[in-house]
Amino acid sequence: MHHKRKTDSGASRARYAVTALLTVTTALLAGCERGSSTDPEESASGRSGCPEAHAEARAAVSRAERTDVPWNGPTTGPTAVTGRTIVYVAQTMTNPGVAGAAEGVREAARVIGWNVRVIDGGGTPAGIQAAMSEAVTLRPSGIVIGGFDPNATSQQIARADRAGIPLIGWHAVAAPGPSRRPSLFTNVTTQVEDVARISAQWVISTSNGDAGVVIFTDASIPFAKNKSDLIRKELATCAGVKLLSYENIPISDASSRTPREVSSLLSRFQSGWTHSVAINDLYFADAAPAFRAAGKDGSGPPFNIGAGDGDPSAFQRVNSDQYQAATVPEPLSLQGWQIIDEFNRAFSDRPASGYVAPGHISTADNSDGATSWDPSGFREGYRKIWGK
Repeated sequence: MHHKRKTDSGASRARYAVTALLTVTTALLAGCERGSSTDPEESASGRSGCPEAHAEARAAVSRAERTDVPWNGPTTGPTAVTGRTIVYVAQTMTNPGVAGAAEGVREAARVIGWNVRVIDGGGTPAGIQAAMSEAVTLRPSGIVIGGFDPNATSQQIARADRAGIPLIGWHAVAAPGPSRRPSLFTNVTTQVEDVARISAQWVISTSNGDAGVVIFTDASIPFAKNKSDLIRKELATCAGVKLLSYENIPISDASSRTPREVSSLLSRFQSGWTHSVAINDLYFADAAPAFRAAGKDGSGPPFNIGAGDGDPSAFQRVNSDQYQAATVPEPLSLQGWQIIDEFNRAFSDRPASGYVAPGHISTADNSDGATSWDPSGFREGYRKIWGK
């Protein structure tokens, strides 16, 4: 994965982040408005604003911040089949998530002995359709739907289905696992519910159950709105956490609107704004200049967590205390290896593994200067299954 972040135009920024938000229709959970903040005397005495929720959040965050978690993926499966070719159709290779997963697929394919070709859709509907058409025409052993909505290429997917080419998604639909409509052997992603819950629990835990929170989302994208509604619902489990504002800023407008909105929020809430959660890390890249202009320290408050992707620039902000305290990253290399393993199961007429990577929180304290995160032991685990 590359460290450079694209910042050229609104359109390219939309391409940059839209896949991380998975433009798919999901059931939208109604967000709950929460109760009042804690009494100041309670906070001063060190008591939590929500003892039970706070204790649960602290335990969950402690687990999610561990870096020594043993490999909990599949331990059995078919040995490696030979002579296969995989085509990875990328929504756009300028998206670090898409590119990181593609590199994981390439690395795993070299180990198992297969060929991989990446076709870049360039981030436009026409480009993605053309890339999928080319992929199907090549008649590969399998095709990866790399970070775009399969329904946008329904004709090409029908052609692949008729040709007997298995399809595996990376962030292609909302939920992990097999999908009937659209027809995917499996979809590789973390659980949005897990990501939303742990990011909200981080706020509850680090604030001792006493926080003023701003949520940044893009309500025009169903998946993003679902994620932010889940975050809001989890925050509402703590009576001492006050939702100050639910900021709806479309990804395509984030670079222009976020600095203005942050300045306005700082004027309105001042020191009452202690924490933020965004459905994607990029909002904090856009917020940083406004925080800086207002004289805010890069190490917070507000203490900011990105509930999505963990691209290299997010890790750089976290590691250097630049207006982001934490991120909930996708384990991109692992997910690339998982994709190859799932194809090996498909080629062997075995069901999908059912594995879903656990949620993780990366901070300056546990990332050790890295710009990505993957659980340890997955390469050895898959090599053992494949006999490689």
